Amino acid sequence: MNKPLQLSLEVKLDDQATFDNFYAPRGTPQHLATFVLQDDGQKYAYLVGADGSGLSHLLQAACQKTALGHNAGAVYMPLTEMQDYPPEQVLENLESASLLCLDDLQSVVHKQEWQEPLFNLFNRCMDAGTKLVIAAHAMPDDLDLDLDDLLSRLKSGVLLQMLVYKDADQRRLLQHRANRRGLYLSDEVALFLLNRLPRNSHQLMEALEKLDGASMQEQRRLTTPFVKSVLQL
Repeated sequence: MNKPLQLSLEVKLDDQATFDNFYAPRGTPQHLATFVLQDDGQKYAYLVGADGSGLSHLLQAACQKTALGHNAGAVYMPLTEMQDYPPEQVLENLESASLLCLDDLQSVVHKQEWQEPLFNLFNRCMDAGTKLVIAAHAMPDDLDLDLDDLLSRLKSGVLLQMLVYKDADQRRLLQHRANRRGLYLSDEVALFLLNRLPRNSHQLMEALEKLDGASMQEQRRLTTPFVKSVLQL
């Protein structure tokens, strides 16, 4: 059996992307998704949401957990990074994973040459009993698929639409992630960051990581003047 392509491409997980480090207010689709992804009995789930709604974090968290011993052999596949490779090669043997997480489906599925290989992979995963999680920025019906059988497969399991975090949730998300790093982030500083940076969780987390490093290096608390200086706001 040939080695799957993902092994040679060395797709690496963000070690900050864990369930413990994921802010999911109780009762939200994000909160429900953390349970679905850890339920071994749920063999297929489709997660949809806008950029920055936590999709990649959730998929990588599922693979991090399995990598720590619950289900060795999990594979995280960021399809945006694979779109220029032949789909048959990218998707070869992925059904041998214990958990397969396909991220950014919308980046490839509009290409007709990807649709049948994805359909075949879906069938192989079901036959093998592989847990499959797919994330995209659009609902299955909005992907403009030519292959009706693939559309049917995508709609066949649990579908969760992630909410875009409101201002209060964005502030709590920042404070939650800061707390996980051992940092205290006041309401004042959190609101300052939200008012001065794009409302995108990826960029907010990048800013927080930069502040963490500067705070540790200079032994400074995260005050508004210090944050202004570090981020040049």
